[in-house]
Amino acid sequence: MVEVLTDVVQVAARGIPGAESVSITLVRGDHPFTAAYVGEMALQADELQYERGYGPCMDAGRGGVVLRIDDMRNEQRWPDYAGQAEQQGILSSLSIPLPIQEAVIGALNIYSTKPHAFAAAESLDAALAVSEVVAVAVANADAHAQLGDQARNMRVAMESRAVIEQAKGVLMAQRHVDADQAFELLREASQRSNRKLRDIAVGIVGSTRPQGQNPRV
Repeated sequence: MVEVLTDVVQVAARGIPGAESVSITLVRGDHPFTAAYVGEMALQADELQYERGYGPCMDAGRGGVVLRIDDMRNEQRWPDYAGQAEQQGILSSLSIPLPIQEAVIGALNIYSTKPHAFAAAESLDAALAVSEVVAVAVANADAHAQLGDQARNMRVAMESRAVIEQAKGVLMAQRHVDADQAFELLREASQRSNRKLRDIAVGIVGSTRPQGQNPRV
């Protein structure tokens, strides 16, 4: 995802009228971070806001609203942030919320050293188009990650079930019990030893190997 977002901000920096530096802020839970950026100006401005826990790049994502600062020298909504940004030479910014916001929220941020750099409608239109591309990339990355987690969980569950069934077979043969009774023996052993059922099963199956000990359940 990082490579895709880096390509997107590079295109945005070239294609959005007035843009000198561009970044993408993502927020997972309460943790904001810059996923990609072009130009140190954007990274510095983002981090000033992360330190405070608020600012246009974060508030745009959280509130789902477009936030524009035409002149940091006259900004009253975030005066402490605006003062710090002005000292770093940043005079205007535009933050666009990602239109698709699920597990991750965020915003596309554009910065300039000139005041009123994003007052033209063309800047907003271009930024809105870029934000849609960013949102799709983030959503696809999250979906891919969730699919990977599901696959891993399913594999672990299947492996656990397989070894538990093997352990039940060992107990049924050695203790002359049925499947339900064998499972109950496993469950009781797990509770007594405060170990996972799967770990108990692995030990029992391993005990059937040559020169192994008979299971003690």
